[in-house]
Amino acid sequence: MRRHPKGVNRQTLPQRVRAYLRQPLSLLLLLLVAAAAVVTVGALFFILIHILVKGIPYLTPELFALEYNSENVSMFPAIITTLEMTALSLLIAAPLGIFSAVYLVEYARRGNKLVNVIRMTAETLSGIPSIVYGLFGMLFFVTALRWSFSLLAGACTLAIMILPLIMRTTEEALRSVPDMYREASFGLGAGRLRTVFRIVLPAAVPGILAGIILAIGRIVGETAALIYTAGTVAKIPDGLFSSGRTLALHMYVLSTEGLHTNQAYATAVVLLVTVLLINALSAVIARRLTKA
Repeated sequence: MRRHPKGVNRQTLPQRVRAYLRQPLSLLLLLLVAAAAVVTVGALFFILIHILVKGIPYLTPELFALEYNSENVSMFPAIITTLEMTALSLLIAAPLGIFSAVYLVEYARRGNKLVNVIRMTAETLSGIPSIVYGLFGMLFFVTALRWSFSLLAGACTLAIMILPLIMRTTEEALRSVPDMYREASFGLGAGRLRTVFRIVLPAAVPGILAGIILAIGRIVGETAALIYTAGTVAKIPDGLFSSGRTLALHMYVLSTEGLHTNQAYATAVVLLVTVLLINALSAVIARRLTKA
């Protein structure tokens, strides 16, 4: 017979129900939370089922041709562009966001005015609509720097968009690491830099990866900012200064044209699968880094 520690209140289900009935407010809050969970999960499944039912029948080999034309409306160039845009955006934003968070948590003194300014700026940037980022990217990267509509202009714009997200999630992950880890490392004679890179950052990897996964989701699903910076050319970019369209932008263009709505649903299916694969790969990397 399983024994529970002393002082632990183990109520059976009927006892919990009677306890909630004696407190109507708690029962109301429980019902509201349960209803919100059911609505959220139900909406998610409805969207997934709707997209799968509408899109899977139109996943034909022509949609994965190497080159796009008006007859096959291939999404293969968009898949390659999406992967390139995601990798380039993270290559720019992830180091900046992680090292900024390390400075704020590990090096900056508490009460520093610069820290407050940086945090307020990050919160402000996270609330700006994506269309504003797109207009800024068009005026600065495309026009002022003369990069034209290119992969690099879109990646830099997206890097600015996801930088606050990566920085704040990394900051929270570093704060969640117990101070005893740092104290033990200092007690063994390690310096602050060695403690940060050998003790604190490995312990905070799951939280950091969670922020990066959220950033990937925003990159893959972004359209407004890329219309004004990366362009809508349906081909694999020849280089950093070549234009291209991502999967989300490809789906948007197909749906707005009104001629290939079914292919747009098929693109949505591939987009969902791509996001799931990227998230699964990130989770595997996080587990391996945590074990290491």
